[in-house]
Formats: sequence, structure tokens, C-alpha cells
Amino acid sequence: MAGAAAVASLAAVAAGWLDLDGPTATATLRRWWPSSSSSGGGRVFAAGPSSPLQVWAHMQVYKLSIGAACGLAWPSDRVIVQVLDDSTDPTVKDLVELECKFWANKGKNVKYEVRNNRKGYKAGALKQGMLYDYVQQCDFVAVFDADFQPEPDFLIRTVPYLVHDPRVALVQARWEFVNPNEFLMTRIQKMTLDYHFKVEQEAGSSMFAFFGFNGTAGVWQISSVKEAGGWEDRTTVEDMDLAVRVGLKGWKFIYVGDVKVKSELPSNLKAYRRQQHRWTCGAANLFRKTGREIMLTKEASFGRNLYLIYSFFFIRKVVAHVVPFMLYCVVIPLSVLIPEVRVPVWGVVYIPTAITLLYAIRNPSSIHFIPFWILFENVMSFHRTKATFIGLLELGSVNEWVVTEKLGNSSCTKPAPQILEKPPCRCWDRCTISEILVAIFLFFCATYNLVHGSDFYFVYIYLQAITFLIVGTGFCGTSRSNS
Repeated sequence: MAGAAAVASLAAVAAGWLDLDGPTATATLRRWWPSSSSSGGGRVFAAGPSSPLQVWAHMQVYKLSIGAACGLAWPSDRVIVQVLDDSTDPTVKDLVELECKFWANKGKNVKYEVRNNRKGYKAGALKQGMLYDYVQQCDFVAVFDADFQPEPDFLIRTVPYLVHDPRVALVQARWEFVNPNEFLMTRIQKMTLDYHFKVEQEAGSSMFAFFGFNGTAGVWQISSVKEAGGWEDRTTVEDMDLAVRVGLKGWKFIYVGDVKVKSELPSNLKAYRRQQHRWTCGAANLFRKTGREIMLTKEASFGRNLYLIYSFFFIRKVVAHVVPFMLYCVVIPLSVLIPEVRVPVWGVVYIPTAITLLYAIRNPSSIHFIPFWILFENVMSFHRTKATFIGLLELGSVNEWVVTEKLGNSSCTKPAPQILEKPPCRCWDRCTISEILVAIFLFFCATYNLVHGSDFYFVYIYLQAITFLIVGTGFCGTSRSNS
């Protein structure tokens, strides 16, 4: 840890981005640490427009986040909390401003800022937030989404890395989830994200290789952000975009897995689909836009450039999405219809078994959910494959930004008992035709294999068809925020 004098010389600023689009809203907190005295406190808000239950749920989100920001263990005269409000609802703006005044009356220095447009969405708000005069005195910035709740010692455990090594640009903390046992869908999300943090982020940090910023629960050195050109809104993954540009400048990243920040997993299937579309499509589009830049840059080593192009982007952001869908939902089902097509045993049995064992070792308490995880992830690979090609080819919805709905149920101590819930809405409102068509195709292939085949592929194909049908008809998770 850096010396006490060095740490004491830091001041902090926290900033939040609040966005409301239709019936849902989310927010992002950020923090800066300047070299002169500042004061601050913080909070975030997200709310639905009509139902009192919806409003109360979203109020829980911003109150919890802002309360956590204001509870950070740091000298009160050396922390500023900036709330960047992009909401379009006057009622929401009034509530956010009122909450800021509440914390200001308790001795916290809250900077409540609004824009007259929503250009660039989150990236635009973050970029605008960096331009205020009081930010110029700051050395570091921490970023939190609206549903994230840092522990009081978050700054104490992350800032010293940046102070100790001036070439460290980012300290990324791990996400911890408040609702992983709500449904089967949230359990599966937790397993996937656990793998992402434990394997991808931690391995990248341990080997001093590049890893991406997760958009929240991280602390940036402001000089690195400025050197890389600041926040950009050219894709829907402004966090990854910034990390790539900073990494190409030769800065180092550190992942601290034992520092955990509470957050909420999406429990609405459509919200989860949109989140995955934004993440996948944005990453593929960023690959398209930065590939040439990465290859030609002279500031980073050849090894890092090759790692970015091949491992980080091509393998993890393209191949990892396309191959599972093509193999398990196209090639294997078609092989039962075309006798000339033979899938090797290692492709059908050995590789899936190896992947299953890797996840089982990483999640021993969730080993009984592994079959469900495989089937559900294959369904999501269908959407991720579409999003990947939309991003690579820059098709119509490449820059589609829909805020991920969160219900603000992090304070609930009793998880919902259901695994699958029948949404209380009209069938055609919750159905996804593309998934239902894939389910019909898989049912046909499975039945053909059962009648005419000599192997037992139909067992897997039937299970995958049922999963596509369940997800395609919306019988998964919740259907609306007050359910």
C-alpha cells in the first residue's frame, strides 16, 4: 500500500449517470480523486413511470447506490459525488435532485448535473461529466452503475494500487450479486459471469495481459483516460472502447477479485436479451472499427497487439459466440438429416464434457445446474450470433441502446420460489418468433433421428428444442418490473 501521506493527499469525486428510456431506467456512478480538498457524497436513481410498485422498486436502486457511495470510508472533505442525470421524466429529475439535496444537508458535496440532450447516452454523459471545472483537480475516477453498491472500504482497497504505480490505469473490482437465486435464469447468469471474472479477468491480470473494463466497479487514473482521448460513443461498449485505447498506450490494468461490489442481475428475459445484444454487438462493432488501429499502433508491443486482435476480439468476441450455436443448433441437428455429414465424437462428447467439467470445478455448488446452463447458453448463443454479425456488418440495430431493466429488489432476503414463471401478459407480447422457429426445426430433426437414426442424438436435440420453446414463449424469468 502507498504511504499514508500519499493516500491522504487524495480527494475524491463520484459521478453518476442516470438514464431513463420509456418504462425503465438505470444509472452510473463515477468517482474522482483530486489533489486538493473537495467534498462529496453521492447517489443514483432509476424509476418506472406509472405503477407505484415500479417506482418504489426503482427508488430502491438509486437509494441503495447513492447511500453506498456516501458511505465510502474516505475523508468527507475529500470526496465529491457527481450525479449526471440524463432522465427525460421531470418527476424523476425532481426526485434525483431532492435526494442530492438530502445528502448535501448531511455534509456531503453532491454535484447534480443534467444535459440538454442525450447524445451518446452513457458515454456522452460520462464525457460531459469530465468537462466540469471541479473535475480538473482530480487524479482518479471510479465508476459505478446505478444498481451497484460498493462496500465502505472500496476506495481504501483500490486507490493505493494507482498511487503506488503511476502506470496503472485501471483497477477493476469483481461483481457480487444480490439476486442470484431468484430464478434459474439468474443462477445461470451468475455462473457465466463468475467464469468471466475468475478466468478471463483474473487470468488477464495475473499474466499482465489486456482485459476489458466492465463499465462499472472500477477506478481509472484520469491522466490515462485523457491520453487515450476520453469517452467515445461510437459503439455501445464505451467501457471496452476506452480500455482498448488506453491499453494501446501501454498502460497497465489490475483486477482485484477480493474487492466485491454488490449488483443486481436482470430478472426480465427481454431485458437480458437486450443487454446481451448490446454487449455482443458493441464488441463486434468495436473490433471492426479498431482492428486496423490495433495492427498499426507502435505504442504497444507486438505481443499485446496480437493478443488484442486474436484472443480478445476474434476468439472471445466472435468465435466464442458463433461456434456453439453453429455446432450444437445447426451442424449436429442437420447431421441426422444428411447421412453424409458425420460429426466426430470429440465434437459431440469430449469437448462439451471438458467444458462442463471446467464449469463444474469453478461452480461446485451449482453443479446440478450445469445441464440447464448448457441448454440456456446455446439459446443465448443464437442471439449473440445475430448480434455479432450485426456489429461486424454495421446493420440496422448496431447502435441500439436500451437500458437494462433492474427491479431494485436487492434488499429482498427471501428469493422468489419459482424457477419458471408464466408471465401475466398476452402470448404474442412475450413470444419471440425466431426462437420458436428454431425450436420447430430442432423438434423435426430430433423426431427424424428417433425414427430413422442409429444414434441417440435425439435425446440432446429434444432437450435443446424444449429450451428454445420455453425461452421463445417467454416462460422464463419475470415479464415486467412489478411482477
